[in-house]
Amino acid sequence: MGGAFGRCHPAVNFLYFGAVLAFGMWFLHPVCLLISCGTALCWSILLKGRRAVRFALCGMLPLMGVTAVLSPLFSHEGATILWYFPDGNPLTLESIAYGCAAAAMLAGIILWFSCYNEVMTSDKFLYLFGRVIPALSLIFSMALRFVPRFQAQFRVVQNGQKCLGKLEGEGSFSRIRGAVRVLSIMVTWALENAIDTADSMKSRGYGLPGRTAFSRYRFGSRDTLTLGALGAEILFLLAAALRGAFDFTYFPVISAGGSGKLTCAALLVYFLLCATPLILEGREAQLWNSIEWKS
Repeated sequence: MGGAFGRCHPAVNFLYFGAVLAFGMWFLHPVCLLISCGTALCWSILLKGRRAVRFALCGMLPLMGVTAVLSPLFSHEGATILWYFPDGNPLTLESIAYGCAAAAMLAGIILWFSCYNEVMTSDKFLYLFGRVIPALSLIFSMALRFVPRFQAQFRVVQNGQKCLGKLEGEGSFSRIRGAVRVLSIMVTWALENAIDTADSMKSRGYGLPGRTAFSRYRFGSRDTLTLGALGAEILFLLAAALRGAFDFTYFPVISAGGSGKLTCAALLVYFLLCATPLILEGREAQLWNSIEWKS
């Protein structure tokens, strides 16, 4: 699961997602936002196929449109006035640009989290933090798994109720009663599942001192190279950001800061950081093609 990058060590996966999520919320430079959204979308399509395309078209585009439209309605800062609303507030070019930037940032973060859910499974998270913060890591792992499992179980319960004819009926009262019945079943299932999980982990001695655990993760040479590359890129981006390479202001006027060479170099490194999973996938596909060609 997760392709070539998903087969890396969990520490490499976690460091990567921590970096792209932090930089995705920090860097509001338009090129950075395009890089973040573009690479996250490409990787999401590579991981999930048509589901990612459907999610982007039906979920991300409307969300970005709503965010971009609402920002100028509530923010009236900016020096470039394009139009006046009936209440007298101005519509400025800067507020529109900031709304588009906020929409792109939100879409990029959601796409990165969708990739995170595909790659960082619960066993990886427990492997990293199970000994350090056992209780919190278990709760966080269960919370991450709860939404997709709840959705799957909801479809099962809903289909079962339909087969039993419990959701049939005329009038809004019948539909409300059926929805309440499904909700009651789902709440009961969620509580029972949480209790069963807690009892199961307790019976296995989870969190006790000296407890050993099986792990199939090994830190190999590829993980060393990937971790070293990620560390170097993160340090360079931090240094470049502190020197103003990604400075970009939207108010009162749109302006970019930083020197041209440093900004170009920082943008290239940021692209390499975000595209690391795609680069690993391409490298692995190239190796497989060369092996097949030789055979």
